Amino acid sequence: MSGRETVLVAMSGGVDSSVAAALLVEKGYRVIGATMKTFCYSETPANGRTCCGLDGIMDARRVADHLGIAHYVFDMEESFGRAVMDDFVAEYVAGRTPNPCVRCNSNTKIPDLLRRGRALGADRIATGHYARIRQVTGETAVLLRGVDDRKDQSYFLWGVPPEVLDHLVFPVGDLTKDEVRDRARALGLSTAEKPESQEICFVPTDDYTDFLSTRLGADHPALSPGRMVTAEGEHVGEHGGYARYTVGQRKGLGGGFGRRLYVLGVRPDRNEVVVGDPAGLARGEVTLGDLNWLAPSPAPGERLHVRLRHRAALVPAEVVERGGSELRLRFDSPQTAVTPGQSGAIYRGEALVGGGRIR
Repeated sequence: MSGRETVLVAMSGGVDSSVAAALLVEKGYRVIGATMKTFCYSETPANGRTCCGLDGIMDARRVADHLGIAHYVFDMEESFGRAVMDDFVAEYVAGRTPNPCVRCNSNTKIPDLLRRGRALGADRIATGHYARIRQVTGETAVLLRGVDDRKDQSYFLWGVPPEVLDHLVFPVGDLTKDEVRDRARALGLSTAEKPESQEICFVPTDDYTDFLSTRLGADHPALSPGRMVTAEGEHVGEHGGYARYTVGQRKGLGGGFGRRLYVLGVRPDRNEVVVGDPAGLARGEVTLGDLNWLAPSPAPGERLHVRLRHRAALVPAEVVERGGSELRLRFDSPQTAVTPGQSGAIYRGEALVGGGRIR
């Protein structure tokens, strides 16, 4: 990158994106801050007290003023609602567990900000993700895991359009979280001690079924009582709506079973939640759909690693079958975190190859 370039920085109001902007200013780039308005805050009980809420916007603006850079708020409510919130609801209705952060990065945040950034003269966009970009002369850039393995966020980026890689910058990807905090303190940023946001931005109550009830109505089949059964079909209890359960869940199943039971599956067509012993969660393979490739796609027989959940360990696996829209991987050892709707991010060494949704 040249110090004369213009970079649009996605500023959520958190410490990571604040330091990302500050580092670029230090290096002499022309920096523009941008915060996304993604939903109607008046409809949230906490009045938008989330990473993308009103507090986030004001925190981002304070940091931008401190750094002496312009700051814009982009209204992305329509595109975010369609690509992220509508998908979130549809996935739960279908009996799957969605990952809205992946959808946001892939369909809204990064593509939309790049388009809007170009209108402001920005050559690249930057975010506060703990990931890295390696530029290779004459070749498409490569997306790498962040240096801080505890904070690595490349998992959330497998779905970004490959054509944006050459325009992405991750200023904090070479730092640890502690180093980012130290930089923020040294720079006097108001977000230096701000805690991390853990909730889904449009679910400030931290109970996604509140959001589903608002969208679907409390009497929707996905939220209505039904049978809790074993894999063999034995009726062992009642559930309070299949959308309230996800594969691997143990809490919230009630008691009186005489043993610990886990959710093994969800059957929306029968309004049933399948439960059983933890051994029933073990899977030797995973099938991914909705594939997206950021590097040459893997071929049958290739060995790589897959991450099935954020902060989960990388799992060695072999490509068993590659179809047009699906990829089947066989694990070296059985895994229990194979949850339909969640993401499988695929790696060759440090490089993120791409990924897909768990089928």
